[in-house]
Amino acid sequence: MSGSIDTITDHIKELDMMKKYPDTLYAIGNTGLLDRLKISIVGTRRPNIYTQQVTYELAGKLSKAGVCIVSGAAMGVDAIAHRAAGPSNTIAVMANGLDIRYPAVNRDLIAAIEKEGLVLSQYEAGMRSARWSFVARNELVVALGEVLVVAQADKNSGSMRSVEYALKMGKKVFVLPQRIGESEGTNGLLKNGEAEAIYDIDSFVGKYGKTAEIIDDPFLLFCQNSPSYEEAVKAYPQEVFQYELEGKIEVVAGHIVVV
Repeated sequence: MSGSIDTITDHIKELDMMKKYPDTLYAIGNTGLLDRLKISIVGTRRPNIYTQQVTYELAGKLSKAGVCIVSGAAMGVDAIAHRAAGPSNTIAVMANGLDIRYPAVNRDLIAAIEKEGLVLSQYEAGMRSARWSFVARNELVVALGEVLVVAQADKNSGSMRSVEYALKMGKKVFVLPQRIGESEGTNGLLKNGEAEAIYDIDSFVGKYGKTAEIIDDPFLLFCQNSPSYEEAVKAYPQEVFQYELEGKIEVVAGHIVVV
């Protein structure tokens, strides 16, 4: 292991959406990532070339825009999303104790995330993964994200179980548009109106990247409540003038508005 296993005692509000808040949550790494805006990306362990390329582009651009990527460290889509985000801006949720790096093929990736990002588990050291623990892991992955992106999935797959969790939690589900006969799970979601397709990556990233920028910037977060110009100048005298010059805020009817 790259670091010691800690127990998270602070309340994580996103996990209130789970059927049952975890009794214990174990962690290795930077728990500060839990305060970032997060998007969950999941999918098949055997993605086609198109899915591999688009998932990497999507996760990489989201990460550069300040969004933390959450996934399950499995082979395929999960590993691609983690790698594209970079180890310092991703959260890997495990279905086993954190003294075990599983799957073995992703051992180096998990070690890098332990060192620079965050690895989480509901299970104590020594616990090996089981079918039911993967299902529980998926619920935790979904709960942490603002929205769920399913890159590619067959019907009755683990990723489709993640979709069920997302819909029960009232979260938006996004999918990559796929060819007829491929990724029948996500194509079915589009057909039934249960998901939206990501047709423009930059537009999608721009929507959530702006939110991430606000969350990571104390002044912009302060301005989200439209404070009066006088209140803003008193609290952040330098930032008011700087951000106004940069076009990040405007003064409307005596109040600050984030552009």
